[in-house]
Amino acid sequence: MQSSKSSLAALTLGAIGVVYGDIGTSVLYAVKEVFGSGHVPFTPGNVYGVLSILFWTLTVIVSLKYVVLVLRADNKGEGGLIAMLALASQAVKDKPRLRSVLLAVGIFGTCLFYGDGVITPAISVLSAVEGLEVVSPHFRRAVIPLTLVVLFCLFAVQKRGTAGIGRYFGPVTLVWFASIAALGVPHIVGHPEILGALSPHHAVGFILANPGTSFIILGAVVLCVTGAEALYADLGHFGKKPIRLAWFSVAMPALTLNYFGQGALLLAEPEAVKNPFFMMAPDWALIPLVVLATMATVIASQALITGAFSVTKQVIQLGYLPRLNIQHTSVRDTGQIYMPFVNWGLFVAIVLAVVMFRSSSNLAAAYGIAVTLDMLITTVLTFFVIRYGWRYPLALCIAATGFFFLVDLAFFTSNLLKLFEGGWFPLMIGTTLFVLMMTWKRGRELLNDKLREDSIDLRDFLTAVFLSPPTRVDGTAVFLTAEPGAVPNALLHNLKHNKVLHQQNLFVTVRSHETPWIGMEKRLQVEPLGSDCWQVVVHYGFKNDPDLPRALEAMRGRGCELDGMTTSYFLSRDVVIPTIGSGMAPWREKLFAQMHHNASGAASFLNLPSNAVVELGSKIEI
Repeated sequence: MQSSKSSLAALTLGAIGVVYGDIGTSVLYAVKEVFGSGHVPFTPGNVYGVLSILFWTLTVIVSLKYVVLVLRADNKGEGGLIAMLALASQAVKDKPRLRSVLLAVGIFGTCLFYGDGVITPAISVLSAVEGLEVVSPHFRRAVIPLTLVVLFCLFAVQKRGTAGIGRYFGPVTLVWFASIAALGVPHIVGHPEILGALSPHHAVGFILANPGTSFIILGAVVLCVTGAEALYADLGHFGKKPIRLAWFSVAMPALTLNYFGQGALLLAEPEAVKNPFFMMAPDWALIPLVVLATMATVIASQALITGAFSVTKQVIQLGYLPRLNIQHTSVRDTGQIYMPFVNWGLFVAIVLAVVMFRSSSNLAAAYGIAVTLDMLITTVLTFFVIRYGWRYPLALCIAATGFFFLVDLAFFTSNLLKLFEGGWFPLMIGTTLFVLMMTWKRGRELLNDKLREDSIDLRDFLTAVFLSPPTRVDGTAVFLTAEPGAVPNALLHNLKHNKVLHQQNLFVTVRSHETPWIGMEKRLQVEPLGSDCWQVVVHYGFKNDPDLPRALEAMRGRGCELDGMTTSYFLSRDVVIPTIGSGMAPWREKLFAQMHHNASGAASFLNLPSNAVVELGSKIEI
């Protein structure tokens, strides 16, 4: 019993650091941007109305939608948009057209995650460092350079892994939540009447009195729920109970106290509107608060970077991106990975965002479209899961998701007003990645169709070969092939040029599935072909860590003795030549051919020993 309590406490502390680090830093800029937009006249009544809207936005979107409803839609214990997409697509698998649409919508939502992943670290770190301007206006010139230095250091340490510093995420973020709550309390005590904004009638009254303005400021109000998607995405790491406990016992109370403290400050000192968060603090606490805020935003950014690595790996396994180089940074936790291409690609995009927009206020204009569209997509997918997967009555499904759909739609359409002020930036990133992913997926389908067309039946080929068998050499050859039952080009090249065949031959196809985990007992599907040859299909879920040598160790009990020292892995490195009329627009054919040419990391992705891979190629026209 004591161990269970200890585990729950540890998981809750971890959830505070990883899950709520992002939303915890929203206090730095949310209130400032609502009043700084110039759309809301500064009056006591409007302060009450805005605070009430902020509080009920947190309650409806985070507490009710994500904590109560969406967390229930776990895919074998896993969460996130990919897990939700897998649930939704499986729920409508008997409706192929609808399934194709949902897959496209879900993948587009995943691409928007990267757009959010660029804006969030930029606005968080920049808003923290901007606290120096409150200390002294002379620090203004140092804000951009210092922000870039902090971001560079953050991305530079990724290759070392996060195990060492990860243990401090929870305690530091807990200190952050305690600090922001402590900042708000004295101001609330000085103006306790501000707590009246907890009543929803202030929000309703503000909206009815200012419908146009209310719609416009939703684009700034949404800043208070930055990182809400992390609630669902990190479900597999912490579980429902710790995430819910961390929210209701720590995160939401601290956020509420700080927002209401900022409101109380604004009632007393309207000029504090230029940066109400930092102006709540006494002078002696400003620099320590800037340091703590920077640490909190770095932790929030770290969680997002780690999420980008994890999501990219899942997308690769679903077949929407080519294999990329993956480095494991922990011998104990296989989930701790580092992807150099993703890491530095994100860094370049974030630097571009900081240099282009130059302030957290300008970045706030860019933030919102991607995240609100992601929220809208999550709501849509949730409907199909509970309607077709869980078989709930239609009326109940509409009631459960319809209200959240309307709320998300209101936030999204409001953020569309910021499209030309910077909202185009994350949309451009998401759309570019969506085109790349869909091109790769379609290109691989066309390529596999072409390979099947031109393929030679493996069983018939081996029968013909063993009528007059070539010289057999010691060891095991593992031929990787896209389609089971087809002769891999690498085998043809090996017989043609080397005129030998290994003593044991495995023809291996790796298959990824729309399920998070596939256990080792279901990992291999083996078909003996005779003469010490086997056709093997290796199955992985999108959360599994592909490790082909380890998976093939199970062959030892099936008549095949593998020895790592004498096992060779053969990969066919084909050259794709685009042709007109292959099923894609000519520019997409050329794009796929270039992506295929640049694709690397298959050995790393499947954990193959790089010195045991032989690359043999052939030209394939599609």
